[in-house]
Formats: sequence, C-alpha cells, structure tokens
Amino acid sequence: MAQQYLDALDRKILNLIADNARIPFLEVARACNVSGAAIHQRIAKLTQQGVLKGSEFIIDPDKIGYETCAFVGLYLKDPEKFDMVVEKLKQIPEVTECHYTTGGFDMFIKIYARNNHHLLNIIHDKLQPLGLSRSETIVSFNAVIDRQVAIPVFNDDTEGEGADE
Repeated sequence: MAQQYLDALDRKILNLIADNARIPFLEVARACNVSGAAIHQRIAKLTQQGVLKGSEFIIDPDKIGYETCAFVGLYLKDPEKFDMVVEKLKQIPEVTECHYTTGGFDMFIKIYARNNHHLLNIIHDKLQPLGLSRSETIVSFNAVIDRQVAIPVFNDDTEGEGADE
C-alpha cells in the first residue's frame, strides 16, 4: 500500500492517540486547537486510509500467567508449505506473531508460554509436527523498549528529515 500523506494535524492527532488510545476526542481537539467534528473526520479519514487499524486493550501476558516470551526461527523441510504452516500456526494460541523474513529462517514467530516447560511442549508437540527441519529459540527476559512506530515528519516542508534518501 502506498504511503499516505500526513499533514501536521494528522501527525499531532496520531501522536496523541498513540500515547493514549482512550483519550477523549474533545481533549484531542483542544490540544490541536480544532473542533471535535474535525477530529472525528480526521480519525475517520486515517482509519479509511488504513493508517489507523483501530484501537485495542493490551493484555499483559505476565499478569495472566505467561511468564516466558520466546522468539523462534523456523526452518521448514518443505518451504513451499509456508502458507499451510501459517494456517496451522494460527491455530496455536500461544503464537502471537509470525513474520516472513530475510535470512536463514523460513519464518520467525513470537510465542508466550506459561514457563520454560510449557515452551518446550509447544515446540515439541505443536511446532515440530508442522514439518520443521529445525528451529532456533531465543527466550526474552524482558522487553526494554516496546512502543509504536514514530510518526513521520517528512511529508511537508521538512521533506527529507528522517527519510531514507
């Protein structure tokens, strides 16, 4: 999808709601010095353009019993079965992300498990039967940076600032 043009008001709105998705639109309007209707229209436009994908509550996995976060690089015996493996991964609730990446892995996934023993069971009982030749697991001790992507500023008179040239 093509990059969307974001003016200064769009960027300010995005920064405000990225910090707090529950911020009232009237508070956003006051901070932006525009009407509430203007904020509603901008949010609708950004949603329609696909810039915003909605809002959600974020559950802390640790607070509900998932103490182990791991990233697993998967090597498939038959890489042509990528789509089938993705469909099977969607059925494993502990798998929260799946990426098609460059490098040696055929795919790279993120898993939350109750503990290391549970992680071992997921890898052995749920992942290996998918047709893996092997996997490489990295356990995360703690996410020290976990944030939204920065809102770009290179669409207007600051062209080029922060952009890849």
